[in-house]
Amino acid sequence: MLFETILSLFLSATTPQTATLVFAGDAMQHQKQIDVAKVEKGVYDYSGCFENITPWISDADYAVVNLETPLGDSNFTGYPCFNAPVSYAEALKSAGFDLFLTANNHTLDRRDAGLRRTIALLDSLEVDHIGTYCNATSRDSLLPLIKDINGFKVGFLNYTYGTNGIQPRNDVVVDMIDKELIKSDVTNARELGAEILVVAIHWGVEYVLLPPAQVKELANFLCQQDVDLIIGGHPHVIQPMEMRSHPESGRKQLLVYSLGNLISNMRTRDTRGGAMVKVTLDRDSLGVATVKEAEYMPHFTVPPVTSKDNFSVVLLPESSPVDSVIPAQWRPAARAWLNSVIPVFNKHNIDVRRAK
Repeated sequence: MLFETILSLFLSATTPQTATLVFAGDAMQHQKQIDVAKVEKGVYDYSGCFENITPWISDADYAVVNLETPLGDSNFTGYPCFNAPVSYAEALKSAGFDLFLTANNHTLDRRDAGLRRTIALLDSLEVDHIGTYCNATSRDSLLPLIKDINGFKVGFLNYTYGTNGIQPRNDVVVDMIDKELIKSDVTNARELGAEILVVAIHWGVEYVLLPPAQVKELANFLCQQDVDLIIGGHPHVIQPMEMRSHPESGRKQLLVYSLGNLISNMRTRDTRGGAMVKVTLDRDSLGVATVKEAEYMPHFTVPPVTSKDNFSVVLLPESSPVDSVIPAQWRPAARAWLNSVIPVFNKHNIDVRRAK
């Protein structure tokens, strides 16, 4: 008994008191991205796409990205029905992403067979993934996903507003936004030991920089369920971030309405970039896990400059001028993007600062 007590005290003293999580937005795969990544028939190289952001992602203890395309073996296509090579997911994994979100409006672009194939390919890469399942039994066995991240038990859930009108068939499951389902999943995750709970949610209206009333109402609902981190995607543009306090417990809750695009070939001003958010977890004096703070990192997608180049995501920290990191021909577009989105963050963010 004495040995067990001493061991418990030792483990408590040596357990890290903080952990960092990174969340990225929509990893799109348009036809131009597929075309420039092609090396030869059946071979696609995306290794250069994420080189600039890899250090920031890999520095975190756990990183999450929304994979907004099915994965396939052939017949690769961009919008409107996506299908990307598995090497695209391999490049995201190599950049440091640990968890792939698959509940989004494009997850059934290649119907139920594409959903199953995507799951199989992600399994072959040995990465975590949630949001879609081969059947209900598989969902029950995999959810809630609870990861031990530096001693913090962190639970993850993922939902989407829809699948572009394509219905799941042959028993496949796509986690849709349903308040009763979410309440049940949240309760189950807490009962199974999740100290910190993350809900990644595909919602909102595309191309608008502020969330609509319906999204705000759903966000308030999630906060009332005592969710610690609410991470939004789908609008393809950034939307504000808020650090809230739960009205009863006082616990901090991070609400991110939209992280925008991680990478894409979208070409309107506000769709050319996005933001990653880095969250630090802490423990209070009683050892209770809490959200300590969050900061965001803007990033811009640089299209190919020459025929030998690929698309590349470039970080834009507060300390880094556009001219120092963006090729000359894309500097006007990068400045226009920054001049549009940073004022939104400055005006509407609550206690979430820009990374330096």
